[in-house]
Amino acid sequence: MTKLNLEVETLQKLKRLTGTDGYKFLGFTLDLDKNTITDNLHNLVGNLSERTTQILTTLLCHYSLANPLAPTGTLVKYKDLPGGYAYEDAFIKRAIDPIVEVFGEEPKNLLGAVDLLGGTKLTLGDASLEIPALKGIPLTYILWGKEEFPASANILFDASASSYLPTEDLAVLCELSTLRLIEASKNPSSIL
Repeated sequence: MTKLNLEVETLQKLKRLTGTDGYKFLGFTLDLDKNTITDNLHNLVGNLSERTTQILTTLLCHYSLANPLAPTGTLVKYKDLPGGYAYEDAFIKRAIDPIVEVFGEEPKNLLGAVDLLGGTKLTLGDASLEIPALKGIPLTYILWGKEEFPASANILFDASASSYLPTEDLAVLCELSTLRLIEASKNPSSIL
């Protein structure tokens, strides 16, 4: 369990946004009453790394300022989000390329992590899933495995995603989600 430095006002906004005092996302449990976060993937008793704590704190602070919209049901690429074209190369390197690297040879292994992260299996590409990265921000991962062509992947967003986080923060959220998918797939109980 790691102590977060979220202000009381931010904690209250997060409670309203998530509808709970104990919010689970990406294999973490956020205790909004105690201002702590626990890593459930690693059953981590000690603290998270300083970098991970900083990333989570920043994302949660920005997320608390969300202007929630109902999901549109329309999936969009990162480059189609406001200003997304400016960060697209970094987004691909940090969030998409690791998925291709780790799962490109065996796309079905991507699906081993779906339950641990509260996701849903989909039927797109060779393997796909939707992960509720944060409430209101589902991420759709699609992977095409290496066969006649090199493996490739994409991460799609509901068109309402930018009402929850700025586009640059959505890239950071995807990078974190990708890392958590890879970590969850290494958990023996998650292997298909």
